[in-house]
Amino acid sequence: MTGFSVVWLGLWMAQIAPLQILLPNQVGIIAADSEWIRTVMAFGIVAGVGGVLAIVVYPVAGALSDRTVSRFGRRRPWIAGGVLLFAVGLALTGIQTTLVGMAITWALAVVGFCVASAALTAVVSDQVPVSQRGVISSGVAGANAIGTVLGVALVGLIITQQELGYLVIAVLLVVCTTPFLVRMRDEPLTAGQARLVASESVTDGARIGVNLRAHPDYTWALASRILVYLGNALGTALLLYYFGFALKIADAEDFLVNTILIYVAVTLLVAVFGGNLSDRLGKRKAFVLVGGVAQGLAAALLAFVPSPPMALVAAALLGFGWGAFLSVDQAVSTQVLPDAESRGKYLGVMNIAVAVPQNVGPLLGAIIVALTGGFVWLFVLSALALVAGGLAILRVRSLD
Repeated sequence: MTGFSVVWLGLWMAQIAPLQILLPNQVGIIAADSEWIRTVMAFGIVAGVGGVLAIVVYPVAGALSDRTVSRFGRRRPWIAGGVLLFAVGLALTGIQTTLVGMAITWALAVVGFCVASAALTAVVSDQVPVSQRGVISSGVAGANAIGTVLGVALVGLIITQQELGYLVIAVLLVVCTTPFLVRMRDEPLTAGQARLVASESVTDGARIGVNLRAHPDYTWALASRILVYLGNALGTALLLYYFGFALKIADAEDFLVNTILIYVAVTLLVAVFGGNLSDRLGKRKAFVLVGGVAQGLAAALLAFVPSPPMALVAAALLGFGWGAFLSVDQAVSTQVLPDAESRGKYLGVMNIAVAVPQNVGPLLGAIIVALTGGFVWLFVLSALALVAGGLAILRVRSLD
């Protein structure tokens, strides 16, 4: 569990730090002469390309890991390959001088993230008992919180050179992953098992829509996850621009780091406590509901009470909601799977909710800002998505 959490720390650090600091700053340098709304749109497009690819990559990578025959196991090769691809994509993104180049190399990095995380999530379903999945969710949530603050502090306060920031993040990603890959148990699939799973996965993959309709609990859990992650992405992806252009904060980057510190501290505290409490109570849905509603309230504060002090309050409230949600997120995702033999594929579809909103969120947010000329509707739509995501989990009957 410790090694698993450290891998996620590296993944979240390498995913979130670029989205919050490195990519916006790099876009700002390349599009220095553009109006601020055009700069926001440019950032949204660069980030959005990878999100579109993630829709295809996640289920395919998960299905392939289900039927991989290798003496190294069926998940390990995909985790290792995805992390290496992610690291290479990060390093290449750091040396780009055009928006097109950035979009291509960042998309490469996102594909690597999707491949690694699709196989990594399947490890939970493979090896962790249901009674301990709240704890493992807490581990991932803690990794999210610590990885976010480490990454943002590293590239926002310590390493200010663009190329070096990407490179250091890439190296740390590999360092965080290596111990888990060396020590993890990952029994190889026999050739007979692989043929059986392959035939079932291919058959199901051709009619995934029918499968979703046939398994309402899985579908509602997927909808809930997509809405919460999308709402969170809309509410956080453009904060650097919100602080600089809407709140007129002179040093928006430093203020962003301060809000992230508050957000992460509360997230970590709530997630660790919530995961253990969820396992003891045997309940999951209440945590998702509270998480969605609390984050929705935070987004509403940013929309209707725009001020630096209120942004700090919203950061704490957002952290509370995000921590509550993440404390059971992995548990919920792995407890509603329709088919245990094809868990990698179904978790791959479930994981679309992770990478796609994070990368498409900036593009959707930029479009909303451009169409409305401000940030109010961005946060209103974020709040609506978050509350809807919290309510959607109530339709999952197999969970308490």
